[in-house]
Amino acid sequence: EEGDELAPIDMLLNKDQVRRYAKTANMYVPRFTDDEGAKAEGLPGMIAPGVMSMGLLARMISDWNRAAEIKRIGTTFRSPVLPDRNIHLRGTVTQKNEADHTVECDLWMENDDGERSVIGTATVAVPTKA
Repeated sequence: EEGDELAPIDMLLNKDQVRRYAKTANMYVPRFTDDEGAKAEGLPGMIAPGVMSMGLLARMISDWNRAAEIKRIGTTFRSPVLPDRNIHLRGTVTQKNEADHTVECDLWMENDDGERSVIGTATVAVPTKA
């Protein structure tokens, strides 16, 4: 229903997770693998790849409703996601379309201070109950 919250996910995103993702995604470059290399690029330290952040938000949708199908997901990256910190994945249903059994959701990733580093929206097909 409109206004419903997606099941939140709170987790520690550690550097080893980011490195493994970067290696698997063929993105094994300094900004995603080591602090000194990232600092040489002008970053505060190593960061999580944007597609990893988007994937974590997609996981939240999947965990919320295993039968749901993500039709579209889009994100805006407001600040780097730094590993070895807690992240909090959140979402809310903002619109329900009975005709095609979809919902629109606002999604975001925030830190312990409530600062949203990644924001986005998704269109999700939700099967009808028999």
